[in-house]
Amino acid sequence: MNENGNIAIKLRDGTVLEIAKGDTALQIAARIGPGLAKAALAARLDGRLIGMKDPIESDGELALLTFDDKDGRNIFWHSSAHLMAQAVKRLYPDAQLGIGPSIADGFYYDIDLDKTLTPEDFSAIEEEMKKIVDEDLPVRRIEFSKSKANQIFKERGEQLKIDLIKDIDEDLSAYEQGEFLDLCRGPHLISTSRIGKNFKILSVAGAYWRGDEKNKQLQRLYATSYPDKKQLKAHLHRIEEAAKRDHRKLGRELDLFSIQDEVGGGLVLWHPKGAIVREVIESFWKAEHVKNGYQLVNTPHVAKLRLWERSGHTDFYQENMFTPMPVEEVAYQLKPMNCPFHITIYNTHIRSYRDLPIRYAELGTVYRFERSGVLHGLMRVRGFTQDDAHVYCRPEQLTEEIKRVLEFTTYMLRTFGFSSYDIFLSTRPEKYVGTVKKWDTATESLRTALEKKGLAYEIDPGEGVFYGPKIDIKIKDVLGRSWQCSTIQVDFNLPERFEISYVGEDGVSHQPIMIHRALLGSLERFFGVLIEHYAGNFPLWLAPVQMKILPITDRQHAYARQLESFFASHAIRVDCDLRNEKIGFKIRESELDKIPYMVIIGDKELENETLALRKKGEGTLGEMKKELVLDRLSNEINTKV
Repeated sequence: MNENGNIAIKLRDGTVLEIAKGDTALQIAARIGPGLAKAALAARLDGRLIGMKDPIESDGELALLTFDDKDGRNIFWHSSAHLMAQAVKRLYPDAQLGIGPSIADGFYYDIDLDKTLTPEDFSAIEEEMKKIVDEDLPVRRIEFSKSKANQIFKERGEQLKIDLIKDIDEDLSAYEQGEFLDLCRGPHLISTSRIGKNFKILSVAGAYWRGDEKNKQLQRLYATSYPDKKQLKAHLHRIEEAAKRDHRKLGRELDLFSIQDEVGGGLVLWHPKGAIVREVIESFWKAEHVKNGYQLVNTPHVAKLRLWERSGHTDFYQENMFTPMPVEEVAYQLKPMNCPFHITIYNTHIRSYRDLPIRYAELGTVYRFERSGVLHGLMRVRGFTQDDAHVYCRPEQLTEEIKRVLEFTTYMLRTFGFSSYDIFLSTRPEKYVGTVKKWDTATESLRTALEKKGLAYEIDPGEGVFYGPKIDIKIKDVLGRSWQCSTIQVDFNLPERFEISYVGEDGVSHQPIMIHRALLGSLERFFGVLIEHYAGNFPLWLAPVQMKILPITDRQHAYARQLESFFASHAIRVDCDLRNEKIGFKIRESELDKIPYMVIIGDKELENETLALRKKGEGTLGEMKKELVLDRLSNEINTKV
């Protein structure tokens, strides 16, 4: 604060503005320009989110947030959730409101209502939402004690809100717009008109209150909203495209995998075509790991429960583990992780500083208890194969090993067709093991490796795992959706618990640092992402059937079989369609089966000992010799275009 009583506010671009004490972010935005005043949704003052009309009382750094900012979008969508809930309450006064957070690409609200909502009800709710927007209701923050909050929501008959208040041990805040009041930390937009009318209710689904299947099932309304009509239209188009690319739908149509009730939810059956793709991925994965200095290991699916007690998984991960099974009066556990096995292998020998780093890699199948309500095709399963590895290194090797893992990760992702991703550095959580000094050292090693590789990243404060900080890489598919796959984690916990060591140059025993890392995540999830990214049109090197031979008449059957044998002998995955169907029908079916190449055989090709090559999406490529076709396919496979 200066001698005039004014305060200094530093903006994101470094500009410093002098403002009167008590001025708001809205006034600052208006000083900069009317366009920004209209676009700004909230602000961040010294790292803390504030509303556009909250008074600013002291010097600080201010970031005005628009829809282009992640926090700005979340505030826009959370305000939209309140708008939708208010409309529901107007139409259905007996509705009980649960929670309504922002999520990726929109928001939802959980509602307890005797009437079962259907898509036919959506338009009425949307119309009521538009009326509330037209009313331009000011949005006002209210703060009160826990007892006062309990009294207010009891008077309103909001039992679900009372249930939420029970678990809060501090004063609360709520946001009011017209007759509507909702518990919320905020901030929110300053009025309902700021949301606009570019919203769409997308679906309704069941959801247990507070995620507990012992509680009542509520109705969850999913929706989205945008400040611009074009943005909403583009989003709805992405939803249509996502539906076409749904890996569960394509998995059935292309006969890749299935999940059967007879076997159990979340347990994947890989059909022959899907198993071929998996085998290609696994073979490539193993070969690349050997090239990169990893030793391949294999470990059991079960172990004595005491192994997981020693690792700490029974303390920190029990709810995600299956019930132990007795074997000759000893408790055994389906493995939820591969790491205790790898560390046990490390401990079978005395290690020298010269041996490090040691890198173990395994495609190890693990089993985790997931509630049926969260299972989702290949993306959320109960049994999956982790693309897993653990690196044991000396402290001075840590940064270099992280750099190596980052290089390996980006190479693998590029090879599978992913060149766009978001990177997050997750720091120390509230509950952690190890010393702050170790955490700082590990976090700095991760940060240094990212910066030396020139990789842009965001800090994700407090989101590290209990045993160490981590880097998460979220790949973006062709529709711009993010998928969590790759992770690099530094661990102090297991080396201490299992007392692993190496003999240093000084002849004294030292504890190595352990890096957990997954490049693809799990084969199941990654395969699901691949299906949706490519819409089932796999690149040639991954396609389960790379070529289909289509004779026009019976006269070409023998020649078609010869070609099939020729290409199969050169490791081309080929199929021959000898059905008595018209060639146009066969071509259409091959297109629907998303087969990259087709070979058409007629009398001309038979006589000339050639073939007519056709590529999916491009059409006929012309008549050519089989050797030329083999060269073309082999080059495309080897270069993994």
